[in-house]
Amino acid sequence: MINREEILKLICLKQEGPYWDFKRQWYEDGHEGDMLLDIICMANNLVNHDAYIIIGVDEEHDYAPYDISKDSKKRNTQNMVDFLRTKEFAGDYRPVVTVENVEIAEYSLDIIVVHNSMNTPYYLKRRFKDAHQNNIYVRVQDTNTPKNESADIRYVEQLWKKRFGLNLSPLQRIRGLLTNKNDWEDIPGNDEVKYYRYAPEYTIGWSFEDSEFRTGYEYYFLNQTDNTPHWGTIQLKYFQTVLYEISGNILDGGRHLSPAPNVSGISFSQYGGWDISYRYWEKDSLDYNIHSFYLDECSSEALWSERRLLENILVFENKEEHKLFKYYVESHWCEKEIYLKEIMEPYVPDLPGYSVNHFKTTIMNVRILQKMLETFRSENAR
Repeated sequence: MINREEILKLICLKQEGPYWDFKRQWYEDGHEGDMLLDIICMANNLVNHDAYIIIGVDEEHDYAPYDISKDSKKRNTQNMVDFLRTKEFAGDYRPVVTVENVEIAEYSLDIIVVHNSMNTPYYLKRRFKDAHQNNIYVRVQDTNTPKNESADIRYVEQLWKKRFGLNLSPLQRIRGLLTNKNDWEDIPGNDEVKYYRYAPEYTIGWSFEDSEFRTGYEYYFLNQTDNTPHWGTIQLKYFQTVLYEISGNILDGGRHLSPAPNVSGISFSQYGGWDISYRYWEKDSLDYNIHSFYLDECSSEALWSERRLLENILVFENKEEHKLFKYYVESHWCEKEIYLKEIMEPYVPDLPGYSVNHFKTTIMNVRILQKMLETFRSENAR
């Protein structure tokens, strides 16, 4: 979901930049080559950022908004996907593009979002109109590479380094490597630690060194078939240097291993302190990368355990959605009774030393929040 405020700030700058460009209206028929060149340049931007082609801004008139709601050349995401699919890109790597709409005052603007990726440089293996095959086009500051030229070698090198992760810190690089689950192997004699096949200095491992702080029950695994708590530590390492460490759970008697979800809460008073708390993940976070890495998608038992886990936590697309949702809940929590009608009271076993009612209240609150998140997304998609 695009950030409307970010787009508004870019327009207010009254200049183009290294990852944004302005168009008064959609590309006319016969100018598909220009559109492709703009997309390729934006995909090959040098600032490692999602890029925006903002349609509905008139540069010739002081960057004033221009309503494109009735533009006959409008395209949607599917149109753009179909357009790119028919172009022959080297290695079959194509930019990922979506089209989103924002309202600025009474004006409707379309944004072609060219999503940031490590698959740079993007270039064609067969010419399309003025876009030459094998030419690498980039975005430098507010300027695209001319259509009959190729970018300077220093920029091309920068894009290849991005593809292979050579311009990343060790922590950033291992995060990318975790997405290639099939390229990780067990260290011989130690199936609790895995190394990356093509860069064995990177490892991820699980430690069962329990402590007094990691022995208790948490509400989010009480609906597992086996809810006995098993805690440990997950470590990401570069050689012997610990890059990242997080607590983890072995769920459902060992059927599913996962990092412990993050904890947050919402306060309805000015005096601080959480009135309701919940566990969550943000999909663009390292913790969620680790969670996805450990999920065995070929195991029905692991998938069952995963489904039960997700019944008790919130999953956000990103930090921005999480922040906006918290604001939404603060002003809509008074409507919780509406959602309660759709939720069954959870079963919580009687655990010595723990409050059954506290666990039930927490689970019920989380499931209300899940319903509210569905409503929040629906309202923001209009």
